[in-house]
Amino acid sequence: MVFEALLLLLPVAAFSGWLIGRRSRSVKTERGRADIPADYLKGMNYLLNEQPDKAIDTFIQMLDVDSNTVETHLALGGLFRRRGEVDRAIRIHQNLIARPTLKKDERIQALFELGQDYMRAGLLDRAETLLSELAESDQRHHSALKLLLDIYQQEKEWQNAIQVAKKYELRMGKDLGVSIAQFYCELAEQVRAQGEPLRALKLLKKALNEERSCVRASLLEADIEISAGDAKSALRAAQRVEQQDADFIPEALPLIKRCYQVLGRRDEFRRYLQRLLDNHSSIAVVLELAELIHEAEGEEAAEKFVTDFLKHTPSVFGIERLIDLNLERVKDEVKDKLLVLKNVTSDVLKNKPMYQCHHCGFNGRTLHWQCPGCKCWNTVKPVQGIEGK
Repeated sequence: MVFEALLLLLPVAAFSGWLIGRRSRSVKTERGRADIPADYLKGMNYLLNEQPDKAIDTFIQMLDVDSNTVETHLALGGLFRRRGEVDRAIRIHQNLIARPTLKKDERIQALFELGQDYMRAGLLDRAETLLSELAESDQRHHSALKLLLDIYQQEKEWQNAIQVAKKYELRMGKDLGVSIAQFYCELAEQVRAQGEPLRALKLLKKALNEERSCVRASLLEADIEISAGDAKSALRAAQRVEQQDADFIPEALPLIKRCYQVLGRRDEFRRYLQRLLDNHSSIAVVLELAELIHEAEGEEAAEKFVTDFLKHTPSVFGIERLIDLNLERVKDEVKDKLLVLKNVTSDVLKNKPMYQCHHCGFNGRTLHWQCPGCKCWNTVKPVQGIEGK
């Protein structure tokens, strides 16, 4: 670590020496040598004795802040921050801001850099205060709003996140409806947990006003309505998912099934599933239909239905269900072989991710509305294909 710091400081020392040499070129000692300041020699001594912290302080103090050196300070501070040496970056940027001769634009840039330092150091309160003031004092500084938005998401301050996102939309002309809708959903979940379902529904309505295709808002609405005993409203909300994003039909099916059960509309549920299957090749729909066929017409009819689907649309989930249907009516010798196959398919499904981010490729077995990898909203979807739902 010390060796790396020394390598980093050598260009700084060289640049400091160059500036000093340029400014004192006309000053000569009686012996004809350039007059080298004692502070420069002291800094080099610290550097050679592997004391990089003291060397940094010395060289920074020597660099007068003017139009020629501000960029040097900013570049050095940014370099330290990227290397993870945030304390040093903070010292450099604070030293820069303290100079009364700093121009307005230079001061704004230094404040922005310091805000990034605080964020990197985990000092979110300090970063929030600084960036808020910067965003208000300089309407052109859109990057400060973007960093504020990141802070409020980290701190789960969703109301503040909504306000900042809308300001960013106005200043930049960029649509953040997808993210804002998710912020409203986060708020809805919070107030629902506090025992305020009606307020949660109002927030979900705002989410859908921001983004009509917000699947999460529809699923939450359906769950709240069914819990409140309004199965009809819940069914309308859950069935909306098909038009919003058909990839999420497997997520909506359990709610839809529950609504039909509460309403006592079993035959209607079967017709609805058949219509879904005609429009979307989903193994989740097939498995639900197979259950209804199994109960109404028996094992052979359910087995034939699943087999016919698998002939043109292979699916590990479908194969596992087909094995289950056959296990119920085969002899012991065949049953043992089928159990081996079932164990294999179960292991495959147990270890395979069920969801994947379409932005960065992150995958996992839990649905995240904000990707844990790239932090994008609404980019994680159920996996499709042979191992999907």
